[in-house]
Amino acid sequence: MKRNTATVASFLRPAAAAVLLLLFFGWDEQAWAHPVDRPLSPVLRHPQTYQDVRQVSEHYQRIQAKDDEDDTSMRTIPRVDTNDHHLEICCLHANILDYYLTNILHHTNNDHAHVHRLKTNLHRISTDLQAHGCNVTQYHDHKNAVDFRTKLEKMEKKKGITKAIGELDILFSYLQDYCVEPRNSTAA
Repeated sequence: MKRNTATVASFLRPAAAAVLLLLFFGWDEQAWAHPVDRPLSPVLRHPQTYQDVRQVSEHYQRIQAKDDEDDTSMRTIPRVDTNDHHLEICCLHANILDYYLTNILHHTNNDHAHVHRLKTNLHRISTDLQAHGCNVTQYHDHKNAVDFRTKLEKMEKKKGITKAIGELDILFSYLQDYCVEPRNSTAA
């Protein structure tokens, strides 16, 4: 009888280990099903925010094209150095977003139906990014932020505001691409 018990026990140990392993993989499968990166602000991936950015940006691009066709080729938001760390690029653009919120977007009222909702959502994004560690004042003297402000200051105020809002889609694209939390930093 002892031999049968030992045989059954020796069979059950690997079977129990296999069942536990299968349960572990089944439980862990849910984690693998999530996207590799999560946005630091849920508003960045919200379809309504994306649609509002696109519509408002296109509206101001049309205004700019009517007012001055010479300025359409110049880009105020500098291209990023993709060798920089993602969080650095994110925080740099969070600084530019903060500039938009304090110096540009408050000049718009009801120029477009979605401006108010867009301002609210961009403010939420800014707050979320700062809560995730973006110190926007730290990037105030960054070359790209200085270049952006300098280009706008060289333009007539109304044209600069129109140009900047017309490029809101570029800023939003950078925020969507670089303001993410990599999976490996969340796995603990």
